[in-house]
Amino acid sequence: MIVTLIVICEVGFWVLLATGLALRYPARMPRLGAAVLLCEPLLEVVLLAVTAIDLKNGAAPDWKHGLAAVYIGFTVGLGHHTIKWVDARVAHRFAGGPPPVGPPKYGTARIIHEWKTATRWTVAAVVAMGLLQGAIWYVGGDGDIGSLRMWQQKMLFVIGINVIIAGSCTLFPKKAPAAERERVGVER
Repeated sequence: MIVTLIVICEVGFWVLLATGLALRYPARMPRLGAAVLLCEPLLEVVLLAVTAIDLKNGAAPDWKHGLAAVYIGFTVGLGHHTIKWVDARVAHRFAGGPPPVGPPKYGTARIIHEWKTATRWTVAAVVAMGLLQGAIWYVGGDGDIGSLRMWQQKMLFVIGINVIIAGSCTLFPKKAPAAERERVGVER
């Protein structure tokens, strides 16, 4: 039941996103589109409530309950950025907006980008770990919480990987090729 609900929430996320953006740009109803986009967090509230009810009704905590917490964490940490990313592309395609700007490739701008990305993933992982810890406390010492602890360890791994990537960009920044540095210098 939990896995089915996670799939429904994921599909619902993309349906609400597509509907909100369709109302915002092709239908030219930006307020209604924004209202639809603001319904996105309701999906996570439903998922959280159903997961808590499932545990309360005596379900043994397993990987599915952990996955629900991770899904909610990633939606909190990455959902807004994902919506902005898609919105910029839809605005460009359907509303004459400027072309979306890709991530910077070199220098300080790239370092800042990588640390922002690491921060988003860290927020996602910390929220997931907090929800997992809440589930562990909710189940208490009588339940088998091994699968929930396993998800917490995976979230620490996610944080570590992202910090390593951002740190390596900081310690070993990629420099623009000489031809591009000269072109940028000429354009000034």
